[in-house]
Amino acid sequence: MKTNFLSLLSLLALLTACDTGYKPDGPDVASAERAAASAPNALNQDSAANAKKAAVTHQEQVDTANTHIGTTPTGVPAGGQGAQLVAKSDCASCHRETDKLIGPGYKEIAGRYPNTPANVALLGSKIIGGGSGSWGSIPMTPHPSISESDAREMAKYILALK
Repeated sequence: MKTNFLSLLSLLALLTACDTGYKPDGPDVASAERAAASAPNALNQDSAANAKKAAVTHQEQVDTANTHIGTTPTGVPAGGQGAQLVAKSDCASCHRETDKLIGPGYKEIAGRYPNTPANVALLGSKIIGGGSGSWGSIPMTPHPSISESDAREMAKYILALK
């Protein structure tokens, strides 16, 4: 037991000490530095340094997180209350808008179920009670803390994604 613990501790120390070499995406900082180094006078060095600073500070920010589901790219809620409820819930741990993760994508669900009051009620009950067999062998986790009205709003949002 003691050797397993020491082995694990050694592995963690090794991983901590490793340099992955990760560099964030963005402008080519090395070429801006080369331009600054090859500038013949201080005026050109200043302008090269300013160009480098401008290139670094004006990078386009790309959101790669999954927390944006139910919002526009600017973070404004899209799709009303149902979208906000989906974004606040743990749905993103198993579902994506267009792609299958653990469960089906929202658009795939909307493609299978027509947007009818009966299907809103059906999907609302599946959100609360969970389910299995409709999309494969992996069961959907129940969410008993979500109210029936909130589950129906979430289902309305998902079915509107066609």
